[in-house]
Amino acid sequence: MKIKLLSILLSILIIGCSGSDETKEKVLLTLDWYPNANHAGIYVAMEENMFEENNIDLSVEPPADPATVLNLIASGESDFGLFYQPDLLLARDQGVPVIAVAGIVPKPLNSIMTLKSSKLTRPKDLEGKKIGFPGIPWNESMLKTMMECDSADSSTLEITDVGWSLGQTLLTGKVDAVIGAYWTHESIVMSNKGYETNIIYPDEWCVPPYYELILVTSEKNLENNPRIVENLIISLSSGYSKAISDPQNSVDILIKYNEESIDEEVDRAGVELLVPLWGENDGVFGAINRDKWLDFSNWMKDKNLISYNLDIDKSFKDFSPILR
Repeated sequence: MKIKLLSILLSILIIGCSGSDETKEKVLLTLDWYPNANHAGIYVAMEENMFEENNIDLSVEPPADPATVLNLIASGESDFGLFYQPDLLLARDQGVPVIAVAGIVPKPLNSIMTLKSSKLTRPKDLEGKKIGFPGIPWNESMLKTMMECDSADSSTLEITDVGWSLGQTLLTGKVDAVIGAYWTHESIVMSNKGYETNIIYPDEWCVPPYYELILVTSEKNLENNPRIVENLIISLSSGYSKAISDPQNSVDILIKYNEESIDEEVDRAGVELLVPLWGENDGVFGAINRDKWLDFSNWMKDKNLISYNLDIDKSFKDFSPILR
């Protein structure tokens, strides 16, 4: 009788365990770019089984083409993605049903970059100069705002599309400055090559601060799977919080998962620049501050980048109450 009872209990235990595995939801997260220090918290959460503890079986993929990330999410080909506030607003203005559900980097990483040797240190110094940009139209609006803020004449600029060869174009002297370069990445790459840079930050020259990196999902996924959305955000918050407390260990983990694609020298320096930003989200990693979100959105409206009647409040949802 005891043997039979033990057998029944073991069967229940096995069924219970298998049932627990079955409850894990398969979720695909598409990165905004190839893996780098900005993504360290994701891999920390994976390494520490934080997603599994919240019943998520997470897969992470870099995009084949970064320009398609928001469309992949909107179509349901990917469940979540990392992208940027300006691009999300531009997409929503075109009717793409995506929504921001967490803030990851609450400050522009985009910048104007010049070589230290050029002594070009502020927007007005750029009058009459040749500026390289990655072909993103709203970057031109940002550049003009920064020039106007410094009482400079933006009509004197020669703006040329150099694609993503920003650093190389600057180093070879083809342009005097570039805009669209991340001060947490390109400046480190150039420093490692022996070239120091000047960084001109947009939020110091009349461009409202914005969320450089956000977690995005589709309106449909948020409506149909709110618990999965919450659990993913909770897991990410835990992962990034641990990365903040030990940034170099987070790079160790990043390398473990992406050994062939990581530039260790760049990402070890980059994570130290990113950690203070990850902790800036109103003291709660993942928070989206409505006033900040609206300020930048209204700037985009003022520059005719998005429609004046676009409902900005529908473009994001702040989950910080579940993280406090």
